Amino acid sequence: MSAPATKAGSFRHVKYLWRDEEADELSGVDRLVYRSNKLGEDLTLTNTGGGNTSSKLIEMDPLTKESVEVLWVKGSGGDLRTVRRDGFASLYVDKVRAMKTLYSSSPERGPKTPIEDAMYPMYSHCVFNLNPRACSIDTPLHTFVPYKHVDHLHPNAVIAIAASVNQEKLCQEIYGDEVVYVPWQRPGFEIGLKIEQLIKDNSQAKGILLGHHGMSSWSSDDKTCYETALEIIDRAARYIETHDRGDKTFGGPKAQPLAETDRKGIQAEIIPWLRGRLSVYKRFVGTVQDDEKMLRFVNSHDGPRLAELGTSCPDHFLRTKIKPLFVDWDPSSLDVEGLKNSLSEALVKYRKDYDGYYQECKRPDSPAMRDHNPTVVLIPGLGMIAWGKNKSESRVTAEFYNCAIEVMRGAEAIDQYEAMDRQEAFDIERRAHCLRRFGRNVCQRNGAGDYRQVWAGNWRRGNRD
Repeated sequence: MSAPATKAGSFRHVKYLWRDEEADELSGVDRLVYRSNKLGEDLTLTNTGGGNTSSKLIEMDPLTKESVEVLWVKGSGGDLRTVRRDGFASLYVDKVRAMKTLYSSSPERGPKTPIEDAMYPMYSHCVFNLNPRACSIDTPLHTFVPYKHVDHLHPNAVIAIAASVNQEKLCQEIYGDEVVYVPWQRPGFEIGLKIEQLIKDNSQAKGILLGHHGMSSWSSDDKTCYETALEIIDRAARYIETHDRGDKTFGGPKAQPLAETDRKGIQAEIIPWLRGRLSVYKRFVGTVQDDEKMLRFVNSHDGPRLAELGTSCPDHFLRTKIKPLFVDWDPSSLDVEGLKNSLSEALVKYRKDYDGYYQECKRPDSPAMRDHNPTVVLIPGLGMIAWGKNKSESRVTAEFYNCAIEVMRGAEAIDQYEAMDRQEAFDIERRAHCLRRFGRNVCQRNGAGDYRQVWAGNWRRGNRD
């Protein structure tokens, strides 16, 4: 394998995977696919199905045979690591930009207004060459950034900054004027216009930090865009590591780790028992994780407090629910019956809390409450058990809670962790679940709104609850 480009040597916490000899053999959309795959190969940069990339390319219009500018953007339901050409939506840039007039003509505008929800179906009128791939809700972000290439990612290190109490101050301290900060706002047309204006006002900016969400980078050169994304992420990771708390991470250990034979023996006894109590409404499959990092979290002083706060990023809690179940148990007792009793009590409380969360946050058009059992269970001494309807879903749930823990670690190292607002989290979770279960048209009638496209790809492939 050829040596990486010189730029690679400047990164400590991300993988530099770009190879000129590979990329130079490609052109157009194929180079976008290449860039996307290289970003997706490094799991520290984004999570399964998360993030999207784009390029504005000159194509020949199939009707007029004239050259037109086309936005190619990773569509809904795809994964950066494995996406191919057919995973990208294609839109006439001028037509998407012309939608500004429609949006601005509404007397009421913003992320929770009817006009915001009405914009997404309008993208179907902008499709280039009858491309059937559904575009991303982040399409305005890619369209209105005045650069040819854009990478939008959800890296743990950056989200740790974006999920800190003092996120704006930290963004300025870490990046200066090279990265612009935007507080949390749902993806959609309004935030795309806001980012466009911020870039006009901050022409030196190379990227943006999105509160409780992630980051984007841009450039007129695709390789530079890739490297800028790595630079933003690596700088965040370096800052976190300089503030790492070492043995005091998560407040230090509260419970001592079990011997492996004891841990495996208790897991083998408790997991089938727990699975039976969780599979009330549908069959669950569990994925167990008990590596050193996971045990550090579940055995820590701060683990219960942080778990109770809940997750901070929509990409996380759409899989893990608003919070996990963290059971109070002393592993040194080796008391399996005591653990079962603690789990039984904790499950009753979790379901009651989830019912209360629904009643507190529901709206007149909210769908019925979903299964109120946890999808993530954390047990001191034993680790994490993530649950899903099949092996793949439980594995991805585990992956996302690992990301949530890394975000908490980073945020607590540099500042104080802050979870997503409960009402906002509920609205996002409700809309996404609605689409997963009933499909696009029904969810539009039931106010599925901003996140309705998130699960569109899964729905088309039959991946339903």
